[in-house]
Amino acid sequence: MPRYKPVSYEQNIMVPISLEAQIVPGTLEFAIHHLIESRVDLSVFGAKIKNDETGRLAYNPKILLKIVLFAYSRGIISSRKIEKACKENIIFIALSGWSEPDHTTIANFVSSMKEEITFLFRNILLICNEMDLLSGTTFSLDGCKLSSNASKEWSGTKADLHKKKEKIERTVKFLMERHIKTDNEDSPIKINEDEKKEEQIERLKAKAKKIEEWLSENEGKIGKRGGEIQSNITDNESARMKTSHGVIQGYNGQALVDSKNQIIVHAEAFGSGQDYSHLSPMIDGAKENVKAIGFGDDYFEGKTFISDSNYHSEDNLKRCSDEKLNAYIPDVNFRKRDPRFKTADRHKPEKEKKYTKEEFQHDKERDIYIYMSKQERT
Repeated sequence: MPRYKPVSYEQNIMVPISLEAQIVPGTLEFAIHHLIESRVDLSVFGAKIKNDETGRLAYNPKILLKIVLFAYSRGIISSRKIEKACKENIIFIALSGWSEPDHTTIANFVSSMKEEITFLFRNILLICNEMDLLSGTTFSLDGCKLSSNASKEWSGTKADLHKKKEKIERTVKFLMERHIKTDNEDSPIKINEDEKKEEQIERLKAKAKKIEEWLSENEGKIGKRGGEIQSNITDNESARMKTSHGVIQGYNGQALVDSKNQIIVHAEAFGSGQDYSHLSPMIDGAKENVKAIGFGDDYFEGKTFISDSNYHSEDNLKRCSDEKLNAYIPDVNFRKRDPRFKTADRHKPEKEKKYTKEEFQHDKERDIYIYMSKQERT
């Protein structure tokens, strides 16, 4: 009979852990910890806290900023998941000093950073420049679609939303009429079904009320061409956008990057899926950022600017010319002219051939259909 090593779940084990030793030099968490502790001015965050004499103690903004930045670098954007990480992950525990902030504190801190985020970003950009991480010679612009916390089902023009509200109200009316007709039955199963119907009716009523309140308080969203575009009841700054994974309700995140060490000199999220409309505001934002760290208005003159064909437009080329940028922006038809792409089609999978009834002959003896070539058919 096999013998096994004894295991006891009743035993107590004391494991000494040095939080400082978990933040190893050369890692991203060490860089975040070092920058926030010794280089970044966070006094702007403390101005909001009014507990000098009374009130409970607040979490240090340094701690919250460290764990939020590290969480984002790991693809964790949910405040509840960040809270869980601060209780289970040793790196998060070390960065937070084992303070275990809850998800409400983390969410409130992130949502209140709208005014401070620009100051913080420029502060870090200044440190990057002092460390000679910026080349200031070549810049690249690109974007990606980011989902918002709003459902695309709540999107539409005012007319669309009116129709959606009327459709919900008709459904409520139908359910209530059917509910009244069968209300005399008292079986346990029927009572349970009635409860479910009542819950469904209440949910639909709440949806209709939500749309009605929004329509009464908001005007239609106007696009750049002057016509009405789709609004969203939950997050009206977001928009429906086409992606490689289908249509999402979200934002178009843009980043202008210095080529030397891939340092972002400006980043912004737009509620429009068309990239070409974001080139000018991205250049404006980058100019404001570099000006804030001590450079002049001519910082981008003579520099190289690179972007893909999504940014190609006559207005954008003129803007780059006005800024004296050496812009490399291909137009949408550049592949057709470039000889290097002449053989590109041979790498594409062949389209599946669609057959017609006339291409087959019925063999009655075997009861099968036999394909006939064009010559055989003629």
